[in-house]
Amino acid sequence: MDLRILHTTTYRYQGSVDMAQHMVHLSPVDTPTQTVRSHTLTISPEPAARSQTTDAFGNLRTFFSLQAPHEVLTVTADSRVDTRAPAPLPDDPAWQTQTWEAVRDHFRYRARAPYDPASEFLFASPHVPRDDAFTAFARPAFAGGLPMLAAAQALMERIHNGLTYETASTEVNTPALVALAQGKGVCQDFAHIMAGCLRSLGLPARYVSGYLLTQPPPGQPRLIGADASHAWVSVYVPLPPGTGAQAGDEPALGAWFDFDPTNNRCGWGSPGEDYVTLATGRDFADVSPMRGVIQGGANHTLEVAVTVAPPDELDALQNPPAGR
Repeated sequence: MDLRILHTTTYRYQGSVDMAQHMVHLSPVDTPTQTVRSHTLTISPEPAARSQTTDAFGNLRTFFSLQAPHEVLTVTADSRVDTRAPAPLPDDPAWQTQTWEAVRDHFRYRARAPYDPASEFLFASPHVPRDDAFTAFARPAFAGGLPMLAAAQALMERIHNGLTYETASTEVNTPALVALAQGKGVCQDFAHIMAGCLRSLGLPARYVSGYLLTQPPPGQPRLIGADASHAWVSVYVPLPPGTGAQAGDEPALGAWFDFDPTNNRCGWGSPGEDYVTLATGRDFADVSPMRGVIQGGANHTLEVAVTVAPPDELDALQNPPAGR
């Protein structure tokens, strides 16, 4: 699927900002289910310094600094990505023999055990604590002896069916435990809750930020800027010892599988062909689209406009025929 994403962030300050430094995660990366065809990041006013690096999780991030007074800052990411349909969750016996208890035991500390990079996603993070409330909520989905992938899918369905998606019911910094207690939230909350449930059971889970192609209501046109960023969860499953090339003290082989509790969809590589992966981390704090520090500018307003559409459709929206 050929998709173009326009993501525009605008800060308007009350009073001039004299200096600023910002970090953005707005550059999609190549994955087994997507290929980035182009990406442009436009910043106004023009920054005094700008650089792109890869963070500890493999995401592309851009740092820029502004050293001249300004009252408005606009950052626009224009990306074009080819996505492919992910493989479904595997039913191969090698995967199905991995119960959730076996995965939990694999990640328990053992002296001189081989290092598994997925263990980085076992621990509490700024937005995702490990807590008994998460464990209690998750337990009904984790029957004894259930395959890890089946248990993760059951947890996804439990969040999808048991919590209410409600726009503006939480803020960007609302704790996941608060969203769980009130029984409602948005995609960021659902992803944090699912990650918290898995980690509280001793299972690795990472937070994924990205986009989802949505369709306008029947009979209504697509509106530029009416979409939003999206978030879901990846779950890691190691293969049993002795599988494939794994032997001796070599690191375990395994794979990440994606689960979207907001839409109750899952797959191997992404939840669907209509998803675009932007960045992965422990939680939202690792992959915030834009953050920074400023000197000056007492108060500000923030406007975010996201559009996800096939390129031809987006071009037509941006350049309507004369007379319209």
